[in-house]
Amino acid sequence: MAKKQKKSQAGGTPATVALTRAGTEFTLHSYEHDPSHPSYGDEAAEAMGVSPDRVFKTLVAEVDGELTVAVVPVAGTLNLKALAAAVAGKRAVMADPAAAERTTGYVRGGISPLGQRRKLRTVLDDSASAHPTICISAGRRGLEVELAPADLAALTDAVLAPIGRE
Repeated sequence: MAKKQKKSQAGGTPATVALTRAGTEFTLHSYEHDPSHPSYGDEAAEAMGVSPDRVFKTLVAEVDGELTVAVVPVAGTLNLKALAAAVAGKRAVMADPAAAERTTGYVRGGISPLGQRRKLRTVLDDSASAHPTICISAGRRGLEVELAPADLAALTDAVLAPIGRE
């Protein structure tokens, strides 16, 4: 069962610090991470009792040599061609995990689009707009933040585009 916390009780990950500094409304959900679970995103959705189409994973790809963040529902996958098109690029490939961790300052399964060591260009799947709130990683495995998609887009300067597929 996920534990809800209001922002006044928020832990100190770079993502939650960024949200608090911005004055953004959010709810923190924590759960016990199971290292043997095959999918970080599915584990988060199950633990929180939230539909997988409202839980979004943060993926780091390389578009024409530039690291780019893609935020898509855990229920689907990233369409690399659509990601490249969303940022006027030609070719996208998944980034080397070590480069993603080094650049964002987060570990795989805990990469957040917020509070990154170096702010990367971000694309949010447009399906997020269908929900009043979505959940994203709060910067570590077992910790999710729920917020309005418009707030996430504003804080990350995200482009909204159809980059996910089922």
